[in-house]
Amino acid sequence: MTSAALPATRAESAVRTAAFAMTPGLQDKLFTTAALTRLAQLVAVDTKTVIRDFSTADQTMLSGLEVLVTGWGCPPIGRSELNLMPQLKVILHAAGSIKGHLSPEVWHRGIRVSSAAEANALPVAEFSLAMILLAGKEAFWISREYDRREKGIDLLREYPDIGNFQRTVGIVGASKIGRRVMELLTPHDVEVLVYDPYLDNSEASRLGARLVDLPELMTECSIVSLHAPSLPTTTHMIDAAGLASMHDGATLLNTARASLVDQDALVAELRSGRLRAVLDVTEPEVLPPDHELRTFHNVFITPHLAGAQGNELIRLGQSTMAELERVLTCRGLRFEVALEQWERTA
Repeated sequence: MTSAALPATRAESAVRTAAFAMTPGLQDKLFTTAALTRLAQLVAVDTKTVIRDFSTADQTMLSGLEVLVTGWGCPPIGRSELNLMPQLKVILHAAGSIKGHLSPEVWHRGIRVSSAAEANALPVAEFSLAMILLAGKEAFWISREYDRREKGIDLLREYPDIGNFQRTVGIVGASKIGRRVMELLTPHDVEVLVYDPYLDNSEASRLGARLVDLPELMTECSIVSLHAPSLPTTTHMIDAAGLASMHDGATLLNTARASLVDQDALVAELRSGRLRAVLDVTEPEVLPPDHELRTFHNVFITPHLAGAQGNELIRLGQSTMAELERVLTCRGLRFEVALEQWERTA
């Protein structure tokens, strides 16, 4: 859910200097030419330059910098980096998670932070919905069997239980993405169970789901989709016992973080052929060529594809531009991230 818009301070209304901190060239994928032109009209910014190392960046520019637009590849921002930017008022992150590059010191200094996580949640939710529906039809596994046989398959006889009518789908984590997935599942004839320790029954009902504990979800659902943050308390929350409790033929979908799953336990279940998995994240992120997961016919692996990619990046840029315009016109940030949210996010 989005945070309420907070009023801008008088100092923010005077913001006039900005810079990018992200992978070189990413700004051209996030912002159209027209958007970059508009950005340069609003603030003093070099749209061709990005900061990759604060210690080697133009120190005069940093000393007067008021807005930092960050993205993937942004270097960590802690006390020493903030000391170089004494005038910094706002950080606008043109992506989802901010935990990898911002330290709590940012909030301690009164710097306001906004994230495009809401905009990034949509493509992940769309991808998850597609994978859920395809898993319900067993499309991945039937396709591979069809290719192996090189002849027709008697679907009615061999796959009598495929389909998504009245299928029970489990959502682990009512995050921004988890909520969007539940929203997208609403038109479909499925029952949705959700587990989230911060969710109550009334909110779950409003989302079209039934709130249950994690063991019940793992036992009852034939498709389980993970959308929880990576925290010490969520590491291996999907463990050997949980995997063992899943239905034979059930599918685990992970578009969140690999650390949520005990991967060794998952490999053991997949090796037996009892479960299936759709994995957009693995440990390590890029599996070595000889990794056992690559050999299984009951695993569909994608290279961290679910989040914003290609033309979807423009949506992130649009969200960031809208936030900047809100700051400049004293309307406050629509997607402000508080320190308490930082502590609970991925």
